Amino acid sequence: MNAQISFLDGTFRLIHIPLHLYPTFLQPILQVLLPQGGDDSLAHEAEGLSIDNKHGFLNISITPVECSVVCHTNWAKNVFEPVIKRLPSNIAKTVTISKDGYLILSVISAGMDAGSRVMDLTSPLALAGVPIFFITTYYSDFILVPSKDRQTVVQVLLARNFEFDKDESAYVSPSALSHVRGKSQSSEPPSTPPPSNVAELQARTFDLLKKRNVVPYISPYLSLVQCSGRDPSQLVDYGRRPTLSRHPSGNGHHRRSWLDNVDTKLYTSLISVLAKQPRFLSITLAQEDPPSLLLDREYLGVFGDSLVGDTEGDLVPIFLDLENLPLEATGIVSGVAGRLISDIGMEETVSSELSYLSTARAGAVILSSKQSMRALEVLKPLLSKE
Repeated sequence: MNAQISFLDGTFRLIHIPLHLYPTFLQPILQVLLPQGGDDSLAHEAEGLSIDNKHGFLNISITPVECSVVCHTNWAKNVFEPVIKRLPSNIAKTVTISKDGYLILSVISAGMDAGSRVMDLTSPLALAGVPIFFITTYYSDFILVPSKDRQTVVQVLLARNFEFDKDESAYVSPSALSHVRGKSQSSEPPSTPPPSNVAELQARTFDLLKKRNVVPYISPYLSLVQCSGRDPSQLVDYGRRPTLSRHPSGNGHHRRSWLDNVDTKLYTSLISVLAKQPRFLSITLAQEDPPSLLLDREYLGVFGDSLVGDTEGDLVPIFLDLENLPLEATGIVSGVAGRLISDIGMEETVSSELSYLSTARAGAVILSSKQSMRALEVLKPLLSKE
């Protein structure tokens, strides 16, 4: 696999919002989704935006388990924390913002299917004792790692033959990933020694999930599509249309804003769906990519022609409620994905379809509807205490 892995600028926080409090947090969610820029009152939050007011990274996910937000630390502190502080103390404690900051790795790869990417990218980090969150989008993969583990992550990449490319500011693998594991030392070693191989990693993962009573399930009649907004370069530049106003502006120039760089139809559709508290919607904004959506098929009609991609897809998520697991738990993504790929027949088919979505308190393995049923048959006996 040819891969390019880079650290995004800034540190990020994971936010868990119970579903019954979603209406309370809709306003801050929309404020983060729709950064206005140029507003002095948002100066602190704007530290998490690019010069053209785009998020370096933002994920908002509403699932049957929770509402989860991954955003820049400044947005967590200045937008979400004030709302939490206004809640009664017994309610406020049910909303959590991760205490530790996270770094985000952006992964651009070619020549490898989705399932293999999940395995090859997450297993080495799990074997090095690094806890991760993994988000597959329409264009890229993103891996969240604790800020304190940056040096360990770099050592893992170097041990797998990645080289740092100064021109790209990224770690680049010119050839297939090496499967030789190098030694990695974290500044804060995990309390339990990391597993020595993938088989042990999978065994530990399922022992932990079983001990914490994690039961995989499929939400009835929930079918997803993974798609994207249109590339801004393909949009009509309405900012240059002649004004029809009989009152000319002071300097005769149109003042460009954040709205001039986005598809307003897409964002209007997003607001409409978010206002309904959808059963499932995951939005990922990354500075280099158009918006990526994992969407309940029920809402496709709302977006009209503002989406591109396989809108005829039929993806079904298998949910793992990880509320009883600590954030520093390792190996969940690679352990579950690896076991599914190895245990289900037709490995190439499963691997090409499998993707993963980590949220603050849960994980979702995403496959075609047919493969999801087979995957559930594999997972349930492994996690049954009978």
